Amino acid sequence: MREIWSEQRKLEIWLQIELIASEALVAEGIVPQTDFDRMKAGASFTIERCRELEKTLNHDVIAFTTNVAENIGGAASRWLHFGLTSSDIIDTAFAVQMTQSADILIADVQALLQVIEKKAREHQFTAMIGRSHGIHAEPTTFGMKMALMHDEFGRALERLKTARETVAVGKLSGAVGTSAHLDPSVETHVCKQLGLRPAPIATQVIQRDIHAEFITTLALVGASIERWATEFRHLQRTEVLEAEEYFAKGQKGSSAMPHKRNPITGERLTGLARVLRGNAVAALENVALWHERDISHSSVERIIFPDSCTLLDYMLTLLAKLTQGLIIYPENMKRNLDISMGMWNSQTVLLALIRKGLTREDAYELCQRNAMKTWQAKHAGETGADFKTQLLADPDVSKHFEPGELEKLCSVEFHFRHINHRFERVFGQK
Repeated sequence: MREIWSEQRKLEIWLQIELIASEALVAEGIVPQTDFDRMKAGASFTIERCRELEKTLNHDVIAFTTNVAENIGGAASRWLHFGLTSSDIIDTAFAVQMTQSADILIADVQALLQVIEKKAREHQFTAMIGRSHGIHAEPTTFGMKMALMHDEFGRALERLKTARETVAVGKLSGAVGTSAHLDPSVETHVCKQLGLRPAPIATQVIQRDIHAEFITTLALVGASIERWATEFRHLQRTEVLEAEEYFAKGQKGSSAMPHKRNPITGERLTGLARVLRGNAVAALENVALWHERDISHSSVERIIFPDSCTLLDYMLTLLAKLTQGLIIYPENMKRNLDISMGMWNSQTVLLALIRKGLTREDAYELCQRNAMKTWQAKHAGETGADFKTQLLADPDVSKHFEPGELEKLCSVEFHFRHINHRFERVFGQK
């Protein structure tokens, strides 16, 4: 990824565009074949010479074309950059860099999805408590969490594919986009050779809403990374400890406290997601340019695009490593599941009572009443006073159930009846 955004690679793409454009001008009958052959044989640059020229010229593209023309030499050099403006080269090369970056990011997500699926299938029925507002809700499985993660990054994959298609746009239509000095066929030829499509219409630049869509897509993928980094961080809290980042031999968690094993990878990912969002705001502010162009966007893009692409590449790789190495503690999941003493069966009993003929209000009151008794017993340190026991001891509830019926309802297995169906929806049948 760093190579794609390197100065060397950028200038190589610039030179490629210049030569393809000249090749098209040969077909148009403008550039003599012999001159093009000399151009192609001599066209080269060095970063050092470009930088030296730029100190005086204060213009990177002119420094580049001057250096290339020096190396071509003679009359043939006059055809270099013929009919083009700087942004024809810059924006078209930029599109190449973005599409190549997108290809790497797409491959990153595909690799991450494989890691997630393996974890999901391994823990498809590893029971744990589900939480809403951070409070115990109803049972789920760790595999269901991973399936949800897989579904989210499946959407991330599609967003990146769409973003790649969106930015695969080049332009060689001149100073204000009218193609006054080059036939549109030149633009078509160059874009086709680079795997791009010509912009239907442009000013001196390709419109920056396209680039903003790309960067906001990267920020949205980063937000998904942050969402799961945060989830894993919560699960590693000492009071929960249902999952934990891998802690390597020789690793140290604190300069002051030798016992510490901290979720530093998740925290790093959380922080970097903020950088991606900040860059997305900058990209959005680049959309509004003066008239046919200004260069207020240029200095910003030189920072945010290499940074965002490289960051997301790193973050996706790091999240895959974190997920693969995640240590799961099923016994702690069971312990935490038991903390709320079966009160997670409240909706199951509520709906069963409604089926028995009670109004929702009456059924709700009975379930809540016994849940409150369970809470009181728990806080009082009583044993054997779980939610099911309270329900069975309440004649207003127990009279509606046959012997053993309530016990069957109040089970973890009841909640997992359709997990296979959910997995088939996410992963397909195997």
